[in-house]
Amino acid sequence: MALQPWRKGTVIRIEDHTYNTRRFWIEVPELPSFDFIPGQFVTLDLPIHEKPNKRWRSYSIASWPDGTNVFELLIVLAEQGQGTHYLFNEIKVGSEISFRGAQGVFTLPENLDREIFLICTGTGIAPFRSMVNYFHLQKTAFKNIHMIFGCRKKEDLLYYEELKKLELDLPGFHYHPTLSREHWQGHHGYVHPIYMDLCKNRPEAIFFLCGWKHMIDEAKKHILEMGYDRKAIHQELYG
Repeated sequence: MALQPWRKGTVIRIEDHTYNTRRFWIEVPELPSFDFIPGQFVTLDLPIHEKPNKRWRSYSIASWPDGTNVFELLIVLAEQGQGTHYLFNEIKVGSEISFRGAQGVFTLPENLDREIFLICTGTGIAPFRSMVNYFHLQKTAFKNIHMIFGCRKKEDLLYYEELKKLELDLPGFHYHPTLSREHWQGHHGYVHPIYMDLCKNRPEAIFFLCGWKHMIDEAKKHILEMGYDRKAIHQELYG
């Protein structure tokens, strides 16, 4: 895939989403519309180092193609993250950001006649939020989509109310949030028992994994042990 050119974006809106995540809306003035495929990412060039490859930070697009020239990024503040500290401390509404994209092949296939499992932790939910909202907007036909989202506590839930509503509005979309360190009205524990239970009769399925490395490694192990082919697994690592 050919590299996209570097462009200038303008931050037009910033909102705190949780205690450690922030939403950034970026407008691309030179384009009438910013086109991308749900699941793709952009790379930001931040002035935090002399060497280009030390300045670049990639983030999945959390919004969906809607015909405008604005896209949203969801970013978690990493304790040792030089890039995220710059974004949280220096970027304001009106700031200009250099970026490249959209790029990436972490996208759903055209054939959606299988069970689709979107398994994520942390801000790994961003590309999946883009996918399911785009399906709703486009009235895309699919069999079943299961979004399984793991985090520690209720305060870590991302886009919770939006996705609960989407579950009601989008037939075939099933949202399974789970908390590992807090009991509540929903699932408790890690993501793995949820998809393993849903796959106990081994339906035809495809798996998309996005989030922490430990989760991805363990999920791949379980999915292969359940008898699925390695080609049915697609991954995007965060952190």
